[in-house]
Amino acid sequence: MAERYYVTDSDLSERFTLYTRANVGEVFPDPVTPLTSSTGLFQAELGWRDAWERMGAFTHDEFPPDQFSQLGVVGGYCYLNASLIRLFGVRAPGLSWEDMDEQFFGAMPGVPPYEEQSGDEDLEKTQKIGETFQWVLSNTKLDDLEELTEGRRFTRQLRNDRPNFSEFTNEELYAQYSELLQMHRQFFSQHIFTTYMATVPVGIISGVANAVGRPDLLLPIIAGFGEVDSAEPSHAMWDMGRTVRNSEELSSIFDKGINGLLDAMHQSGSEETKQFLSDFELFVYEYGSRGPNEWEARSPTWETRPELALSAIDRMRLAGDELAPKAQNAQRAQQRQEAAAELLAMVEGDPEVHGELSAGIAASAAWLPARERTKTNNIRLIHEMRMRMRAIGDQMVQIGAFDEIEDFGFVTDDEYSGLFENPESMLETIRSRRAEYYKLLEREAQFLFDGEADHPETWRRRDAVAEDVLGEGESLQGMPGCTGQAEGIARVLLDSNDPGALEPGDILVAPLTDPSWTPLFVPAGAVVVDVGAPLSHAIIVSRELGIPCVVSATDATRRIPDGARISVNGDTGLVTILSS
Repeated sequence: MAERYYVTDSDLSERFTLYTRANVGEVFPDPVTPLTSSTGLFQAELGWRDAWERMGAFTHDEFPPDQFSQLGVVGGYCYLNASLIRLFGVRAPGLSWEDMDEQFFGAMPGVPPYEEQSGDEDLEKTQKIGETFQWVLSNTKLDDLEELTEGRRFTRQLRNDRPNFSEFTNEELYAQYSELLQMHRQFFSQHIFTTYMATVPVGIISGVANAVGRPDLLLPIIAGFGEVDSAEPSHAMWDMGRTVRNSEELSSIFDKGINGLLDAMHQSGSEETKQFLSDFELFVYEYGSRGPNEWEARSPTWETRPELALSAIDRMRLAGDELAPKAQNAQRAQQRQEAAAELLAMVEGDPEVHGELSAGIAASAAWLPARERTKTNNIRLIHEMRMRMRAIGDQMVQIGAFDEIEDFGFVTDDEYSGLFENPESMLETIRSRRAEYYKLLEREAQFLFDGEADHPETWRRRDAVAEDVLGEGESLQGMPGCTGQAEGIARVLLDSNDPGALEPGDILVAPLTDPSWTPLFVPAGAVVVDVGAPLSHAIIVSRELGIPCVVSATDATRRIPDGARISVNGDTGLVTILSS
């Protein structure tokens, strides 16, 4: 049994022993709270198993019924089981464990090789996966995937039907939370299924591009789709930023800073401010579920802390019109058509390869945007759960049972009934768990471990200074995330909540990029990220927004000096210090 360092920590699989923060670091960048660990995380575990079975890759009886296998929590941080991801590559026709490593790890160093175990290969499952792959290639439009469109309609309706929480008791609100929680398994299963199916067309395109010696054609072919839900907020923010830029009054109010900005607008009473406030209210209604660490119910969102969205709008309003996301997307769409035509022409003499490549390119237009739609559907659902828990937290603060609204996250599922009976009974426990949580937050979770993680106290501190800071003329090699080249001033930001130092044309250097970061891509000249892989959420969005991007640039936030002038090559993944 794995050692427990925090109340959220879970058992780890004894058969599938390789765990990683790859990809899940974008989903849960911070420690998982006791509420999420005891409720949503196991629904996600079960949803993942449902997705495996739907693919044909695994059956439910391959996993212990009451223990985590796909996921694990160590030192408060969520991990993915990389052994299972690799095993999918082994069992899937046309894939390999190396392919899955590339998709999920990117260029991260120190990943041990796969070691085959008895039962890994399964011809029956390989056949079933192959049948699923063929079905995947038959879908070429996002609208073809009706269950995702229905999920979008359903989660939007949840927002439309949100009740007046003041009319319910805490027990009734928690019952509503639990009812919504049961839906999370289905929505998360759709997300995992879609995530893996997105690797099918990408794998086909990558395989052909590498075979003909043109791997550089992959990235432009999987960019510029449109209909990417995670990119939509950036377009809306851009339009509001133009409104501010073109108004002397609004610009003057924004120039005074984000704190108190909404109050200042309400006090103004001018038609310009009224229109902006109306537009912003509609924006929050539609996209208020988004924000940093948005899978975690305790975390703020654009609805609960609108200053987060206003900060991004503030950065965008400073950018020139040439950086408009729609124009960038149109350019990427044109490049996509040209790159696809070029690659298809190179294999025209082989009808079989040409046909498979054509199918892969067509299917990518459905499955890559589909992945972002499934994520958005989940985030909308979680947000409605969040809002009910915040209503409970607000009532608990009023009676002195909580210190702050977000303390609801430090109570586990099986503790809530006792808490409601005796509200002040857990205050000291909550304070202790909160203190432990913030202590863990000071650490950078171990990226990869096999069998057992190192003790969290040995993990590198987030504020640790690198000993090998790059100097003038030195370079850092990462993985291409989005094509294009740029030069600019490096702005090392560790928190998307505070983007004030980022000026138009600056190079954003970030530890990871969940969707709360992506609006900051728009004014940036380019983006460099410590971690990431070809199918990372933020990388898909960067391609839609047309921002040169390099991922898997290990320790970029530590090694690149803030304020240095750097060049970023999104075609090769090379980042170079020009002057410091």
